[in-house]
Amino acid sequence: MSSEPPTTSVDGPGDTRRHVVVIGGGMVAQRFVEALRSRDTDGAWRVSVFAEEPRKPYDRVGLTRYFEVRDADELTLGDPALWDDPLVELHRDCKVSAIDREARTVTDRLGRVHAYDELVLATGSNAAVPPIPGNDLPGVFVYRTIDDVAALRGWVEAKREAGRVETRGGVVEKPVRGAVVGGGLLGLEAAGALKALGAQATVIEFGTHLMGVQIDLGGGQALKRLINDKGISVRAETATKEIRPHRRTGHVGRMDFADGGRLDVDVVVLATGVRPRDELARAAGLETGERGGAVVDLTCRTADPHVWAIGEVACIEGRCLGLVAPGNTMAEVVVDRLLGGEAVFPGADTATKLKLSGVDVASFGDAHGRTEKSVEIVWADPLAGVYKKLVMSDDARTLLGGVFVGDAAPYASLRPMLGAELPGDPAAFLLPEGGGAPALELPDEAQVCSCNNVSAGAVRGAVTEHGCTDVAGVKACTRAGTTCGACVPLVTKLVKTELTKAGVEVSNALCEHFELSRAELFDAVRGADLHTFSEIIARFGRVPDGTTDAGRGCDVCKPVVASVLASLGNGHILAGEQAALQDTNDHMLANMQKDGTYSVVPRMPGGEVTPEGLIVVGQVAKDFGLYTKITGGQRIDMFGARVEQLPQIWARLVDAGFESGHAYGKSLRTVKSCVGSTWCRYGVQDSVGMAVHLELRYRGLRSPHKLKLGVSGCARECAEARGKDVGVIATDKGWNVYVGGNGGQTPRHAQLLAEDLDDAALIRTIDRFLMYYIRTADRLQRTAPWLDDVSGGLDGVRAVVLDDSLGICADLDAAMAAHVEAYEDEWKAVLADPEKLARFGSFVNAPTTPDPALAYVPERGQKRPATPDEVAAGAFDPDLVPVVDAPVLVAGPTLEVRA
Repeated sequence: MSSEPPTTSVDGPGDTRRHVVVIGGGMVAQRFVEALRSRDTDGAWRVSVFAEEPRKPYDRVGLTRYFEVRDADELTLGDPALWDDPLVELHRDCKVSAIDREARTVTDRLGRVHAYDELVLATGSNAAVPPIPGNDLPGVFVYRTIDDVAALRGWVEAKREAGRVETRGGVVEKPVRGAVVGGGLLGLEAAGALKALGAQATVIEFGTHLMGVQIDLGGGQALKRLINDKGISVRAETATKEIRPHRRTGHVGRMDFADGGRLDVDVVVLATGVRPRDELARAAGLETGERGGAVVDLTCRTADPHVWAIGEVACIEGRCLGLVAPGNTMAEVVVDRLLGGEAVFPGADTATKLKLSGVDVASFGDAHGRTEKSVEIVWADPLAGVYKKLVMSDDARTLLGGVFVGDAAPYASLRPMLGAELPGDPAAFLLPEGGGAPALELPDEAQVCSCNNVSAGAVRGAVTEHGCTDVAGVKACTRAGTTCGACVPLVTKLVKTELTKAGVEVSNALCEHFELSRAELFDAVRGADLHTFSEIIARFGRVPDGTTDAGRGCDVCKPVVASVLASLGNGHILAGEQAALQDTNDHMLANMQKDGTYSVVPRMPGGEVTPEGLIVVGQVAKDFGLYTKITGGQRIDMFGARVEQLPQIWARLVDAGFESGHAYGKSLRTVKSCVGSTWCRYGVQDSVGMAVHLELRYRGLRSPHKLKLGVSGCARECAEARGKDVGVIATDKGWNVYVGGNGGQTPRHAQLLAEDLDDAALIRTIDRFLMYYIRTADRLQRTAPWLDDVSGGLDGVRAVVLDDSLGICADLDAAMAAHVEAYEDEWKAVLADPEKLARFGSFVNAPTTPDPALAYVPERGQKRPATPDEVAAGAFDPDLVPVVDAPVLVAGPTLEVRA
């Protein structure tokens, strides 16, 4: 945050660099600065960015993720080092109040005047607020910024707390009733956010169907079914007449509709679109469009030759574009022009994907089939909730657009083919996976990465002309896949295909020290019966170019070898040489947090815990001042533990019967369950008992990535098992098992592996699936992408684990049995070993001294780490800072801060 006193400032004397001022600190402004600094190799320009918000540019597209991470810094865009560049100055919380085009200056909110040579407007948009009576009542929110979603979260949580009532039977919680006005992309994400906060959600849409701008009526009907399955209600063709207050609180209490209907509500989110922030442009006398926005030509220049506009505030070709991809393209165009180029805006890519977990929706091109004489090819499966449509030219050869609901898998390959001829029958591209769609050879001009306007030809050129030999190199060379990441699978495919064409062997080497892939290394270590990193690298390693020693390895191969050895039952991960191989989290048997403290997560198999156990956990958290939270995996996370406190905390937990929950490891995390037939009137199997059994069986199982399982006691799927690596759903005849479901940035539904298994067959199937994955997956590869890469895909895995097609099932069974037999709790073993305990100290010469730099602020009755701005402003709470009674530490060769 700027703190300088109001002054009048001009360029410093003798500075010959030209100065570009950017008004706005959003995603497009960030792209402009990033592009300018990467291309202005001579340093001819310096840039000043004036951001209205008190934070660095962040991912507004991923705004809903804030409810998960609850940390604005997690959404920060790009490399933080960009803002440390001496030619870049970021003014946060510093709104520009006026532009003087004649003097070429801007005035900020503190009254300071800044001169510019060129001015770029990147002020973006505001959330549109429809003229509905009552739109300003307490409890009515827009959904545009981090502050907006933080306020929404606080309101819902306060309403939930106020609705808790103690009865004789326990605490009853009155549901928070939420509504979202607007059924577009933003509205559906807002509805998903309300559900994530534990509120009810109803979407109110004025049009005939959801996402009417992006998809047609058929797709909208399919989408409604998917949204309803998420527990979100939809009222289409409904106009809101008035938002009325609750007569007692004065807060929002009811919505009245034009058709005479009504809805009682506790919170309302307005998501009816955006309006360009063009007030500065208007005040400066610049031309604005009929629907707002600063009018620019195809170079993104306004009528003033020294003023440009990019992103949502720019009215280009008569309209403002509310998408990130065209805004990024505009930023690149202006940078090119400032550096003497002749770039022009090539047109807007309006392709969109809905970012709502468990709902797959995408569209591109002429999704509504408005092109004259166009034909539509539709695949619909109402039972599966799938609707897919291609819009083709009248001869059914040229692709004009597409809509995908429920299954957007073809989107990545087909969108770049927009305007090109498809080989073969277009209908083949809509059939379920394995339906015989012909292979696509993307033309060079096909756009692969819309965020950064990268074509297939540019990706191929990075390989053939610039010598890139892997995806990382291509990403660095072209920027493809560096923003949203949706195009990375397609980029990977192009890179491998081009390398193969060039006769270059596509290397699967783990790193510069091992020519073997992770799967090959696993088999080699197992076959040679090796037990230390020294033995392994001496036998299978290589000396990298320019070095003389391979013995130390690197940050890639050491954790991989550590994981392989752990998977093969090589003893405690901190025993002997293995301790030096572990990464930060495994090294301390705890998850490091952003402030340098650690989290403590005791295992609660299947989410089951006794009242006595809960009391112990609560007392430990209270005694050590830890922040507590129920995780999505049905256990309790305690945050804020210092290194030297970890053994003390775990001594009490182990004494109470708890084990390590392995929240720090690439291993089994949790097995989530519903209450099943034990309590639920819909349950058909004992899901809790099965979840407990599976978690105790697979606890401590090390793997290429973390593993999550879920067990649902009926088809209502309350444990969300199909979002897990292994999901088990009860049937009247036994259990169905699904595999390959993952959360994270690219959520995937698990796929059915086997049906109606009895208990023994279920456990045997999961044993073999997990062991096959552990042996053959790449480094840090989740089960979902592994299924895409493994030979034969899901059918191939099914043949291996059910039909023993490779003749390895007896070996897989034996490996899992050995794991179960050899399991020991890692923390219990540490507490019994003085040598292992010695590593848990903050400083070598003061092992019980806390870090005096830790700073916290109170939040909802607990504490959280203070942000850098709060620390700088002295806004943290001194009572929450650890008291340091030990002598002052003196820097020197004996001082060691452990990572």
